[in-house]
Amino acid sequence: MAAPKKKAVRKAKKGDRIRQVAAIPFRLNARGDIEVMLVTSRTTRRFIVPKGWPMKGKNGRKAATIEAQEEAGVLGKTLKQPAGIYSYWKRLANRFVRVDVIVYLLEVTEELGNWQEAKRRQRAWLTPADAAMLIDEPDLSTLVKTLKVPQPVTVDQA
Repeated sequence: MAAPKKKAVRKAKKGDRIRQVAAIPFRLNARGDIEVMLVTSRTTRRFIVPKGWPMKGKNGRKAATIEAQEEAGVLGKTLKQPAGIYSYWKRLANRFVRVDVIVYLLEVTEELGNWQEAKRRQRAWLTPADAAMLIDEPDLSTLVKTLKVPQPVTVDQA
């Protein structure tokens, strides 16, 4: 068990809420429509977004970027402002704990053919509506379905 998870379990046993960070990898297709990438979880094979425990010495945005690379094999630019927060019940060895997840948008610039968890996960590009139907966590499903990606700002040249 990783050290951050042990710390989180200790907090949960005291009744404290625990946090994770997540990334929603996205791209614009040829028509300019948003597509999001989901990955399967390692154990239940449900569709989820790449997520993990906070990392010592890294802010949430950087940790979410690393999780996306490890779990989904994508590189890109993670937007500064979180896209939202969702909560879910995480199954531990002998209990469930409530986890708050801070979600960041990651604009994908590169998909790796081989990545750290490639043998343990599948990934899929979907419309936000289709992705939302496949996600079990209601709060995350709503966040994905109503996803707003900031448009590039164009400045008029004087």
